[in-house]
Amino acid sequence: KTRENTKMKLFLIMFVILFGFSYDKAYGKGSLDIDIKLKALNKPALKTIKSQDGDIIDCIDIYKQHAFDHPALKNHKIQMKPSIEFGEKKTNKIPNNGSSEQITSQIWSKSGDCPDGTIPVRRVSREDIRRASSPSQFGRKSPHRYNYLDNALHQRKGKFNFTAAKRNHSGPIFRSEAFIVALGFNFVGAKSDINVWSPPRVQPSDYSSAQTWLLGGVSSDKFESIEAGWMVNPGVFGDYRTRLFISWTKDGYKTTGCINLLCSGFVQTTKSFALGAVIEPVSSSSRTQYIITISVFLDPNTGNWWMPSGNNVLGYWPGTLFNSLKHSATAVQWGGEVHSPNILKKPHTVTSMGSGQWANYLYGEACYHTNLRIKDYSMQLKYPKYLNEYTDESNCYTTKLHRKTYMSEPRFYFGGPGRNRYCP
Repeated sequence: KTRENTKMKLFLIMFVILFGFSYDKAYGKGSLDIDIKLKALNKPALKTIKSQDGDIIDCIDIYKQHAFDHPALKNHKIQMKPSIEFGEKKTNKIPNNGSSEQITSQIWSKSGDCPDGTIPVRRVSREDIRRASSPSQFGRKSPHRYNYLDNALHQRKGKFNFTAAKRNHSGPIFRSEAFIVALGFNFVGAKSDINVWSPPRVQPSDYSSAQTWLLGGVSSDKFESIEAGWMVNPGVFGDYRTRLFISWTKDGYKTTGCINLLCSGFVQTTKSFALGAVIEPVSSSSRTQYIITISVFLDPNTGNWWMPSGNNVLGYWPGTLFNSLKHSATAVQWGGEVHSPNILKKPHTVTSMGSGQWANYLYGEACYHTNLRIKDYSMQLKYPKYLNEYTDESNCYTTKLHRKTYMSEPRFYFGGPGRNRYCP
């Protein structure tokens, strides 16, 4: 009997070896890695919704969502709502100019809704992961540095000379950013209304975004960041549609963080919005301008960073994900970003930012943020006292803070075409 057991074990070992060899030969080890990644990302659905735009939305158990795969959140007790109100009752509201329409829903919701106790999650396909350099890199951003922030915060100035703070990288650069920034030491919230566009000429290996950043823990080689807005990212989503996104990192994207729920971290609480789902309609030249409201606020009683969007609260980043951002942010940025292997080199990428038009084209042509607000320990939303404009490549993408009249709400315009005769 012992001899038979030994023969059986040997047979099983040989079967596994031969099967593994055949599998690798037929499909490649990468295919097995993709299977593992798909199983981790596509949780069992209690209901599935097929959206008109081609996306598949899975309604998954809120208590079995991706966030709880994170080692720091194994025993995390979900917080269904903030412990305080994040209202705008005391905001110094300034009259606005021009008409913009708020986007309050996503296309998939026309085909159904998720039941109570679930959250909507965009299903990831095998083809989505195959486009990444490896399954482990799917949905992750490349490492980044913010040298200007390190210099500015050491000088402890709200108003900072950015002309003397251009990048000084030793490694490759994959991002070009154009933004306006408020610097400080006690930001516990920020918001803006972001103009929604579909930027033209986004290349298959690139992405283009319009977003808000909250930064903390800034040093010469790393930072902590919470980000939210819209993006066009064919590498992740396989198309050129404008989609809602969030992102986070604890170490400048060296080893932590990703977009949406493609790694564990963000705790989603809403059943009305799906991260990574399409945002429509989008703005067009000299026609109706559409906006989404993006807000991020710290709950001082829990250390969690909540993300309201209009009348909805999407969820939160648990404070346990961070070190410095547990307490406050040291900088808030509003603007846009282009990620490409062809940044700061010739030929430059043709991927555009924002609407694809220069910032000085203004309303109806250029992309913008408006109703820029920060919240500090006074717990009041207010227009930032000091704002500094910054662009990595001013011949490719530009910025312009503009106020039509003295009494009107300022708009921060940003964007550009990418490669042009001044940005060859």
